[in-house]
Amino acid sequence: MENQYDVIVIGAGVVGNAIARELSKTCVSIAVIEKELDVSMGTSSRNSGVIHSGIHYKPGTLRATLNVLGNSLMADLCQDLKVKIDYIGKLTVAQDEEEVKSLYMLKDQGETNGVPGLAILDPDAMGKIQPNVGGIKALHSPSTGIICPYSFTIALAENAHANGCRFYLGHEVTSIQKKDGRFEIEAGGKKLTSRILINSAGLYSAEICRMLGINEYTIYPCRGEYLILDKRLKGALNLLVYPAPHVGKAGLGIHLTNTVSGNILIGPSNEYRQDPEDYACTADIMARLRKEGHILLPELKTTDFIRSFSGLRPKQTPPEIGGFKDFVIESREDVKGFINLVGIESPGLTSSPAIALMIRDMVEKLLPLTPKTDFNGRRSGMAGHFHELSDEEKADLVAQNPDYGEVVCRCEQITKKEVLDAIENPLGVRTINSIKYRSRAMMGRCQGGFCLPRIVQILEKEFGYRPEDYLLKNRTSPLFFGKMRQDIK
Repeated sequence: MENQYDVIVIGAGVVGNAIARELSKTCVSIAVIEKELDVSMGTSSRNSGVIHSGIHYKPGTLRATLNVLGNSLMADLCQDLKVKIDYIGKLTVAQDEEEVKSLYMLKDQGETNGVPGLAILDPDAMGKIQPNVGGIKALHSPSTGIICPYSFTIALAENAHANGCRFYLGHEVTSIQKKDGRFEIEAGGKKLTSRILINSAGLYSAEICRMLGINEYTIYPCRGEYLILDKRLKGALNLLVYPAPHVGKAGLGIHLTNTVSGNILIGPSNEYRQDPEDYACTADIMARLRKEGHILLPELKTTDFIRSFSGLRPKQTPPEIGGFKDFVIESREDVKGFINLVGIESPGLTSSPAIALMIRDMVEKLLPLTPKTDFNGRRSGMAGHFHELSDEEKADLVAQNPDYGEVVCRCEQITKKEVLDAIENPLGVRTINSIKYRSRAMMGRCQGGFCLPRIVQILEKEFGYRPEDYLLKNRTSPLFFGKMRQDIK
């Protein structure tokens, strides 16, 4: 029956969508409930986009085990989903002898976890990999990679949807009850039921637990702020450069991170916040990041800073303790059928495909899983962007569809056809941010100054949008309140 499912996943972040895609390989009916109007609107889109090697986590923990396994699964998964990934490696740099000790500790820990290719380098060897890098020694981890986190999350969701998963976007969960062996969920004015309920709500995971009378978890939002650098600096960084870690810190320290799109990120900071949606970027942290950036990349100019953003980690450790706590991934005995994920912070992105396998095994102990004979794990559409193709490939596509010949976003060289594909996405989302995350329009140096008016025209002329229909990201973020003047006829 409608609104009745075998499995419901709460939360359409990277982990929730990875779980949904994995379960869509089977014949169970699946739905994903998400309070935002699109997938990947929280922690999953607001991070460094790093595929971690597995050196930072204590051997035997879920974080360590799932990180290393997830890293090994990523390349094939991204190939199927047509998501760009690049294993560029990382240097973790020590500035003094005390920090050198932490490098050897990380190396031993990583090797115990099964991380391949780790090596301690002296300044000469460091310089051959990354010229002008400071420090007296560094740990090289070649299996560290980069990915676009929101592109990956969207790809997981769209492939799960193509294989039968139903998405309820813009449906905030307000109550959960267990009756007669089924979970009854109220969300966004709808009543849904399922045999198994999976909590992948990230920053809100403890709240979902409390709806079922589970009060043992608390989430402490921890904000990290970033600066994005202009693509002028593309090539200045050959690999990721991190500082040696310090005990008790909430994150891994401010660092330089390449992105697969060619920008460089500086960040993140780490400050505990009360509000799980406090995505502010603050003047003092921005000044600190600029200072750190000039130290790490001396050729930086003021004009190279094109944007700031922030993300929030769902930490289980309070500010007076700091540091990290292991993932909670459990099939509850006291609430049969409730599979609970709490505190999935870094390396949650890297671990997501491995977590999905772990959850599949948990579901299979509660519900028989029959493999689908028609599952298609390969995502349709273009891999990458039009401007990355050869001249011959471009000419062929323009001949097939003239919209490929019209550039809408000059900074990122995004065509009208790519914008139209983003508007007509399989999940049916039409916020400005949904177009931005799918096409990369509005992500260049001018931050939408050139292309946003053109996208507004496309939505108005080709999709009948009215001023009140334009939303930035949710129902409380209208882009327009009306027209300044009426067209003269």
